[in-house]
Amino acid sequence: MGTLSRWMFFNIFVLIAVALDLGAFHRRPHRIGVREAAIWSAAWIGLSILFGVGVFWFLGRQPALEFFTGYLIEKALSIDNLFLFLVIFHAFSVDERVQHRLLAWGVLGALVMRGIMIAMGAALVARFGWIMYVFGAFLVYAGIHMLLIRTREIHPEQNKIFKFASRHLRVTRQYHGERFFVRSNKQLFATPLFLVLLVVEITDITLAVDSIPAIFGITHDAFIVYTSNVFAILGLRAIYFLLAGALRRLRYLTAGLSGVLVFIGAKMIAVPWVHVPVHISLGVVAGILLVALIVSLLFPAQAASAQQTGTKIMQGSDR
Repeated sequence: MGTLSRWMFFNIFVLIAVALDLGAFHRRPHRIGVREAAIWSAAWIGLSILFGVGVFWFLGRQPALEFFTGYLIEKALSIDNLFLFLVIFHAFSVDERVQHRLLAWGVLGALVMRGIMIAMGAALVARFGWIMYVFGAFLVYAGIHMLLIRTREIHPEQNKIFKFASRHLRVTRQYHGERFFVRSNKQLFATPLFLVLLVVEITDITLAVDSIPAIFGITHDAFIVYTSNVFAILGLRAIYFLLAGALRRLRYLTAGLSGVLVFIGAKMIAVPWVHVPVHISLGVVAGILLVALIVSLLFPAQAASAQQTGTKIMQGSDR
């Protein structure tokens, strides 16, 4: 299968998956329970593994290892970042019944933005080989910064784009189910849910600044970088509802992720002198994350109220 065919068929698959999710399986707003979230999480992980096996079958062992390593890194970073979405939804009082649909639209936007960012990254790597050292240094810095800054004050309503939109758009005082826009007196109004969607999208772009360079530290193949990102993101919503209650107890996950970023960054910087095979990278990344998970389960943090880290909704006013 040629390169163009791979890109075409994969993107068709993604569009079909998102269309089925929004138009068939989750047409009616409802609260996602643990059982449903577990089934969908298993389904997406299973599809990711099958895709990785397909990569091994058609492209070989090396690309398959690169895919699984990239997928593992992106999935782990995504799980850590789910806490931000939990705080955002609480801060803006988003109804649990519409959170899945909001995340679905957020994922759709994330796929587009990640595709653009990966294309830009691949172009930079192809044209300027030294950019990998910049990526590596940035990841080392990001990992150390993540480890040292243990507490994060999150105030989503202070986001500049949120403030701009709330000032320059006609925004309703109340939510209107899962609708982003409503008409009133022949005028179009945005709902607070649309503002929350903007915050989610901007947050995802910010988070991608760490994850995309990290996967380029594993492979320069844009197709592997993109597909590993996409599969990790597509299963993100189900994992959110599966782990939402346990996210605050994974106290050492951030430390594990900081170790992963430092390792990948150091690996990128040391390329001229030290070659680390992909299977070794996969083992190190998996080992660090496994230790962080086990220690978190053995010594869980006390559950904290989301109100201590979040803020209350700052709704726009009708105009």
